[in-house]
This record gives sequence, structure tokens and C-alpha cells, in this order.
Amino acid sequence: MTEPPAPAADPVLAHHLPDAAAGPPRGRAAVIEGIGSYVPPGVVTNQDLEKRLDTSDEWIRTRTGIATRHMIDPGTATSDLAVEAGRRALTSAGDPRVDAVVLATTTPDQPCPATAPDVAARLGLAGVAAYDIAAVCSGFLYGLATASGLIAAGTAGRVLLIAADAFTTLIDPQDRGTAVIFADGAGAVVLRAGTADEPGALGPIVLGSDGTLSHLIEVPAGGSRQRSSGRAPEPGEEFFRMHGRDTYRHAVTHMLAASGEAVARAGWQLADVDRLAAHQANARILATVAERLGIPAERQLSNIERVGNTGGASIPLLLAQSAATGELAAGHRVLLTAFGGGLAWGATTLVWPEVKAL
Repeated sequence: MTEPPAPAADPVLAHHLPDAAAGPPRGRAAVIEGIGSYVPPGVVTNQDLEKRLDTSDEWIRTRTGIATRHMIDPGTATSDLAVEAGRRALTSAGDPRVDAVVLATTTPDQPCPATAPDVAARLGLAGVAAYDIAAVCSGFLYGLATASGLIAAGTAGRVLLIAADAFTTLIDPQDRGTAVIFADGAGAVVLRAGTADEPGALGPIVLGSDGTLSHLIEVPAGGSRQRSSGRAPEPGEEFFRMHGRDTYRHAVTHMLAASGEAVARAGWQLADVDRLAAHQANARILATVAERLGIPAERQLSNIERVGNTGGASIPLLLAQSAATGELAAGHRVLLTAFGGGLAWGATTLVWPEVKAL
């Protein structure tokens, strides 16, 4: 993406901080007790992309911060990534039983049926509630809200939430603007019923959307609108499209606003945040958001250089890898925030629990 001029101020963030109701909610809360992640073995380097695109390692690193990314092999599907990440999360939790499986994805195996029931069955969970949700790169945050709702309502005591995307299946391999950014991967968490004051409990979850700007991030063909039009897709309409400059601006604005509100509603100050786990969209977006929030580099979690932008899988993959390396440790106060197509965005907080990441 090309970086636009920085906004003059962050009025939305300034508005939310004083007006948000402080203090975490009481009662039945969703608590993280297991986490797992998976990336396919195939690695695509910037040097590999230089061979088929008008680009260079320097150009890619400067504009995106990415050096390598993972890509599925032919015949591999989103469900394959989801099953492996889900299996690891269940092992991390130490209990294979859950009451529901929620899969956040933009790349389901097929339009119908949902991919989650197949994933659940392959994990030995046939019979439990299983369904997909779609919120593009904000899918994991929307999934956390969905899982929290199931737990708060008493519908489920334990939920397996998986975010998985085979995003390279949507990308035009000849499009320099997107082929260098997007990659494949999956991350998963097991959430159980608990109390709001224990480590791993999710804080208030802030979500938002703006469908008037859906054209900024889209795949035009393949849905009911194009199919019912009676016309064949135009060349390239089957591929992912993104208006980089406008996307950058809205990503920064909405991630700042959602982050500020989530922190305030948790009863925190921004200075209390030990680790920022933001959707790994683009190194420039990450740097701008962290700077505006006042979070120094040593408190920012990042894996974009190694795995690129993995869509909805981005945040759980980042959390799992950071916990495995020790960059994220028990007791850290963590702020999660994401932005993606829809437009859709979200943020929440938690104190990281004692959990083994797989």
C-alpha cells in the first residue's frame, strides 16, 4: 500500500476515551485456556516474487515489512489449515471436548455448506454446534465476540474458535499490490466459562462496521449478486481487490478508535498495555497505530516479516507464536485490534494466562 498523509488528529480516539464506561463486566466470562497455530510448509520469499513480478526485495520490505510468507500446496484447503490449528489448541487446553466450533474465514472450502462442521467432524467433534462467520481480517475479533456470547448465554461451556484463511487462493498471482502481502495460515483458541477477574478472561469487545465502504476491499465475482446478474465475471473479478491508500487511512482511524474504547471499557489506561497484538496487515499501519496509541516498539508483537498478512488468522497466529517464543508471557496486559473488509473492525483486552502455545 502507498502511505497517505497522516491524519491531523485522532478525534474518534479522543472522543471514546472519556465517554466509555470504565470497568470490566461481571458474571460468566470467556477465558482462554488453550492456543494453537499452523502455517503450511511452503515458503515464498521476496526473491521468489522477484522472478515473476516487477518488484524487488527492497520495494516489498519498505512498503510492507514482509520478507517471507507461507503458501498452501495445490489441493490443500482452508479446512486442512483449520483442523491442524484446532487440534493444537485442543492439545494445549488439555481437553478435547468442546460444545461448539466457530470458524472465522474468508476462504471457505466451498460456498455451501459451511466449512466448520467438516472441521469439527475431523477433530472428533461431530454432533457439536459448528458454523462459519465472515468478517475478513477482523474475523478473529468477531469470533471472540460470538464465542463469548455462547458462553455468557450458557449455550456452551467450552468453545473452539478457529481463524483460518487460504488467502492466496483469492489473489491474482500477477498483481504486485496484493501478491506480495497476503499469505495462508490458521490460529485457534479454546475458550471456557470462567470469571471476569481471572487471567485469560476477555475484556469488553468493541466491534464496528461501515458497509458504505465495502468496495475498498472486495472479491467482486462469485457471489449471488454477480451470479444473478446473468453475466459472466469480467476478467480479474474473481480475484481480491484492495484500494490501498483509502484502506490505510480507515484502518488507522478505526483501529485507534476501537483500541481506545476497549482499553477504557476495561478500566485500563493506554500506558497499562504491556503488549499490542494488532492484525498484521502492513508494517506501516502497525507502526502508525502503535505510535498514535503511545505504545513503544518493545511492547508491540509482530510476525509480519516472517508470515505476511494471513487475513483472519493473523491475530491468533501472532499470539501463539509470540507465546511460544516468550515475547508474550503470563501476566502481560494485552490489547488486540483488527481491521478488514466490510469494512469491519474490532478490539478487546485480556491479561495473558499461563498457557502452553502449540
